[in-house]
Amino acid sequence: MSFTLIHQDTKTKARLGRLETAHGVIETPTFMPVGTQGTVKALSPRELIEAESQIILGNAYHLYLRPGLEVIKRAGGLHKFISWDKPILTDSGGYQIFSLAGFRKVRDEGVEFQSHLDGSRHFLTPEKVIEIENILGSDIMMPLDECAHYPCPQEYAKTAMQRTSYWARRSKLAFSWPEGRGWASDSPSHSQPSAFSSQLLFGIVQGGVYEELRKQSAQEIVEIGFDGYALGGLSVGEPKNLRYNIISWTLEFIPSGSARYLMGLGTPEDIIDAVRQGVDLFDCVIPTRYGRNGTAFTSEGKIVIRNALYANDSGPLDAHCDCYACRNFSRSYLRHLFNVEEILGLRLVSFHNIYFYNHLLKAMRRAIKENRLNDFSLSQVYVS
Repeated sequence: MSFTLIHQDTKTKARLGRLETAHGVIETPTFMPVGTQGTVKALSPRELIEAESQIILGNAYHLYLRPGLEVIKRAGGLHKFISWDKPILTDSGGYQIFSLAGFRKVRDEGVEFQSHLDGSRHFLTPEKVIEIENILGSDIMMPLDECAHYPCPQEYAKTAMQRTSYWARRSKLAFSWPEGRGWASDSPSHSQPSAFSSQLLFGIVQGGVYEELRKQSAQEIVEIGFDGYALGGLSVGEPKNLRYNIISWTLEFIPSGSARYLMGLGTPEDIIDAVRQGVDLFDCVIPTRYGRNGTAFTSEGKIVIRNALYANDSGPLDAHCDCYACRNFSRSYLRHLFNVEEILGLRLVSFHNIYFYNHLLKAMRRAIKENRLNDFSLSQVYVS
């Protein structure tokens, strides 16, 4: 299982790639719908497949707390538990833990936190997170990291970056030699034991908004060696132009032959920009969160379906889209569903948005292959 770089656009840094996992090959660049608690909100696995999703994201922190590892283990792992036979990436939940603010204590050993569900206390170490994700059986695991908030002083960003590197080393060791942590087989005879033979481990680059810290973090994480590399600590409120620079600083030190994942981004326009910079994987709650609130993404821009403008509009959300929602329902009807608070409305717009995001990335893959991503725009999403 590995990442293969197939082609690079001649006018940008965009790349075509293939990421092999135990549950299938992922064509990159691609988007991962977010299924934090074992489900992409309002959508079934069958609908995700119909929307052409290649991979979804789960959250180890949330699944560890509820329903708990024993439930998922008895079900045969996360794939069987949620009835999804395609790849899954699990985030460690570090971002969620650090957002707990007064309910957690961070030290080099790990993070002590209070559950947002029942107030129970837990202590997560890098090794424990790897154990959790191994039990979940995700195809791609993300290690525990410390995400610096924005804005933050450089000294705090440096401390968080150094701790992320320290935790990354421990995560890699636990991934490579779990025998030393007391929860795997007898004695190591390979660089990676059978318990992890079907899983990939990505490293995470931190460093806040500081160029030298980003470069140092990238160099340290690459030196440790992972199956792919993620840019963490972005989309947390920083200006767009600064985010562009951070991506550029970081990717300079990430091997071209490795998969590159930008965590938590974002809007279609932001994804287009990042693909041009050479990013391969994306995840974000935006398409489903916006969908549940009545905002649809289209090849002509966003539509807020609740607006009175669409009260008598018999056209589809997007005249160029052939998803189930666009083939069968008018803007007027969808507006009606939201106005009377029928759940079908939010399900249809959420489905359309995931379909749109997947076809946006599909259209970009085609544009990269034809060396024309520099001229790509949203209007080309459904152009063959």
